[in-house]
Amino acid sequence: MKSNMRKWFGLVSAIIAYYILHEGGHILMALLFGAYRGLRFVGIWGVQVMVNTAKMTDFKLAIFSSAGAIIAIFSGYLLVIFMNSIIFSQSKVFKAAGYYITLALLMIDPLYLSLLYPFFGGGDMNGILRFGIQELVARGFFFTIGIANLYLIVTKVLPAYKQSFENK
Repeated sequence: MKSNMRKWFGLVSAIIAYYILHEGGHILMALLFGAYRGLRFVGIWGVQVMVNTAKMTDFKLAIFSSAGAIIAIFSGYLLVIFMNSIIFSQSKVFKAAGYYITLALLMIDPLYLSLLYPFFGGGDMNGILRFGIQELVARGFFFTIGIANLYLIVTKVLPAYKQSFENK
């Protein structure tokens, strides 16, 4: 497969993996809390898990709202931990998917929850704030995670994958 096709495959794989893990976290919590109503597709923005908020306390709503980010970011860390298994694969397609999925899982939620959510209606942050923390504290927390994850990407993930692709 050509380099550009591998990159596009990796990017599409990352988007799909992110949605499955992030929204799957919300679905899991909604099911555990007995509040799951269904999925709603919201145009180009993706999928939204519908819940019956009357069945949830503020704390449960905060857990529900946090679950997607927690599962996505934790899954990104798992991919970093098992990165050697991916980069030693003979399949460049598999490596490309592993690389882009790792980047997406480590960066999308920290970026969204620290900087971008005000431009898209709040979403998960509205629920996370039901923990009773200040918005600036929550944003700072996710910004810090984002900076730490970016450092991890630049110092560990990028060099390992770059070397892996150069070694053919």
